[in-house]
Amino acid sequence: MALVTGAARGQGAAIVARLRADGFLVAACDRNADELRETTGSGDDVIAVPLDVTSEEQWDVAVRTVVARFGGLSALVNNAGVLHRASLSEETPAGFEGSWRVNCLGPFLGIRATLAHLRQAHGAAIVNTCSTGAVRPFPNHAAYGSSKWALRGLTQITAAELAPSGIRVNAVLPGPIETPMLDENTQRRLTEMSTGGRLGKPFEVADAVAFLVSDAASFITGSELVVDGGQSLRIG
Repeated sequence: MALVTGAARGQGAAIVARLRADGFLVAACDRNADELRETTGSGDDVIAVPLDVTSEEQWDVAVRTVVARFGGLSALVNNAGVLHRASLSEETPAGFEGSWRVNCLGPFLGIRATLAHLRQAHGAAIVNTCSTGAVRPFPNHAAYGSSKWALRGLTQITAAELAPSGIRVNAVLPGPIETPMLDENTQRRLTEMSTGGRLGKPFEVADAVAFLVSDAASFITGSELVVDGGQSLRIG
């Protein structure tokens, strides 16, 4: 049983589809309830759950809903995120805090809300979606980049703390992926700059997540799987 946030489109929708194909019962969660229901579809193996990841109360309701439907929870995929760009001189406290609330506070609230159920599950796993923005510094990304750096740290600390409970915690770090998060001009620019001549596809991130929550990764925790087509090789 898996709970996936940011599931209405892009990487999140691809993760939901891949986990369902692997036999998981999946709770697809997103604050955009209408789009979520449209992309999730129907089936005995999936439930669409409205969720604003920055709300502690909504997390509690979502987890209760999922457990009531599926009887438990064995995997949490903290995929929801926002990309906010601004120069330091133009950044605002509200813009900065907004990124942190979704990109770092949201995963923390999710981990805390699901922890009791994950402790009871066999082979429990958490995967946090970080970013290559937490590997290299991109100008005009102070809010986004710093929040993803923080999520990397949260991943490591959580992995160390929960290892004795048998809960594995890992991160995927996508590079430029062809999703609605990137506008058309940005996608074109990143394609021209890419090492492999293309952007990544959402299913390629979903494949990485599926591996990390599977028994094939049973001896992997505290690790970071970069899915960037070689973008990080261009640091310098």
